[in-house]
Amino acid sequence: MELNFLAILVAALSSFVVGFIWYNPKVFGTIWMKEIGMTEEQAQKGNRLKIFGLTFVYSFMLAFMMQNLVIHQSGALGMIGGPMMIESVKPSYLAFMADYGDAFRSFKHGALHGFMSGIFLALPIISINGLFEQKLWKYIVIQAGYWVVILTIMGSIICGWK
Repeated sequence: MELNFLAILVAALSSFVVGFIWYNPKVFGTIWMKEIGMTEEQAQKGNRLKIFGLTFVYSFMLAFMMQNLVIHQSGALGMIGGPMMIESVKPSYLAFMADYGDAFRSFKHGALHGFMSGIFLALPIISINGLFEQKLWKYIVIQAGYWVVILTIMGSIICGWK
């Protein structure tokens, strides 16, 4: 099973598409800015290249790791020592892959595991930070909701795109 770098790239870029919608002033942008105490003028002063460049790097890292969470066959590959060990695998691995090679490789299944990743990873992390930062639940729901949506979309793209 080889990496699908195009799917990973598209999944990473999906965070920008959703972010432009999610944080639009007509959706959650105005509420989010109020909750963090930022003005439009302050937002415009930010270094766009740094912000969007690092956002892409981090989104790519997330998308790259999502394949291990949403594609079950990655676990089987990991159990034999990774792709470099494929030439010396036992017949049981080959039989498993013959039986289950594309099992559960769908957009729907990836979305399920992406959603679960958002609920069980992103939500607790954002919530813990928000609690210690003494943010309101409104802020936590906006931030965590964004990541649940992103991870759901990333999981869908990465698992379903063969």
